[in-house]
Amino acid sequence: MQKPIFKRIILKISGEALAGKKGFGIDPDTINSIAHQIMEIRQSGVEVAVVVGGGNIWRGRSSKDMDRATADYMGMLATVINALALQDALEKRDVPTRVQTAIEMRQIAEPYIRRKAIRHLEKGRVVIFAGGTGNPFFSTDTTAALRAAEIDAEVILLAKRVDGVYDSDPEKNPDAKKFSDLEYIDVLNKGLGVMDSTATSLCMDNKIPLIVFGINEEGNIKKVVMGDKIGTYVKGESK
Repeated sequence: MQKPIFKRIILKISGEALAGKKGFGIDPDTINSIAHQIMEIRQSGVEVAVVVGGGNIWRGRSSKDMDRATADYMGMLATVINALALQDALEKRDVPTRVQTAIEMRQIAEPYIRRKAIRHLEKGRVVIFAGGTGNPFFSTDTTAALRAAEIDAEVILLAKRVDGVYDSDPEKNPDAKKFSDLEYIDVLNKGLGVMDSTATSLCMDNKIPLIVFGINEEGNIKKVVMGDKIGTYVKGESK
């Protein structure tokens, strides 16, 4: 029987991925597929923490007529909506789940406490981190990098609509070249847009590998956790 190659992971799910083909809001089929895959990898013994984006509901940085800090706080609230939806889908599958928010809202979620999050993971609970870092001007990619460093995750799995990292936008350029392996310094130097520069630097400094893969194909999360070579593997500089 195939065994997972990771013990503790951060799964970063973009808001756009949760929208599925609808492009906006939460697609029930997509979120149920993600919940089912998380259930499968948890059953194989993997400790799963999830960071959710909010771009399917609200993207702060694209709101040019609004104060940036206000827009970003609105985006953090959007991530909480996505987190609660994912929690509901997981609990319908009898997966014990905790949502922790960087901005306190105790009626619906726990405040983020590092030691408590680690304890939940050790007990087999899925922990969903919402509310970003709790600060404007930081993306949920940066949240994923920060939380991965804090909880000693072995890898960040970056689930996107596209199936890896390309040298240009594959949705606009059919001749775009896909990378199988990259170093973080290449991501920064080539401006590949895998993560923002803050998140990329944080991963590079803390030697946290990143696997970018497509979420739309059923079973891809499990394939990555089991070591199948899909998507793009990003790591620190080679010695």
